[in-house]
Amino acid sequence: MWDYRPCRAAIRSPSVVGVRCVPWWGLISSAAAPLVLAGGWIVAARLQPRSYDPLADTVSALAALGAADRWVMTLAFVAVAACEFATGLALSPAGLPGRLILMAGAVAGVVVAASPEQVGGSPRHAIWAAVGLCALTVWPAGAWRRGRAVPWALRPVATAWAVAVLLALLAWFVMELITGAGLAGLAERVLGLAQAGWPCAVAASCRRSEPATGTPRTAGTLVPG
Repeated sequence: MWDYRPCRAAIRSPSVVGVRCVPWWGLISSAAAPLVLAGGWIVAARLQPRSYDPLADTVSALAALGAADRWVMTLAFVAVAACEFATGLALSPAGLPGRLILMAGAVAGVVVAASPEQVGGSPRHAIWAAVGLCALTVWPAGAWRRGRAVPWALRPVATAWAVAVLLALLAWFVMELITGAGLAGLAERVLGLAQAGWPCAVAASCRRSEPATGTPRTAGTLVPG
């Protein structure tokens, strides 16, 4: 049999490698988020008139007042937010500030779904969309940990790269909105998938278990007994 000791002790121990600390439902919620998001905008776009251009038009337009079957994208927004919130709860190996920021971004997503775009603009929608996008961009900066037991996606270098890439994609999307270059829809979709995909990568790295070779047995390891 295997003797499993608490994850928290494993994260603190410098000689423990790859302890599985994320529950199965956290892995499912993290994997579901990008799938639901992409599936939502694909189905919703097919229901729109031909004037809708997925490369130029934003995802929010699919849930805007007056959009055809706007409930499809609205429901997708809510479902993705629920998945991200659940993932934040499940990522116990991650730093608490990062988890709280991730969950705050999920809450902002619910408010966005409840504040659809409308003709003439919607300040509430814009503000909460900005809050959600920023939170989902910077949360890895508060999630990093140090130590040999830390999963690769939570190490300082990995989290720094994640934030850098997400910031670059966010900047691209903002520039598309400002300049009207015609690729705002594409930029938002790439950004959305990256933001929804990184928590999945983090959860998967936490679930991966690697044997510790040449290290002493310490609390938090899986040892035969």
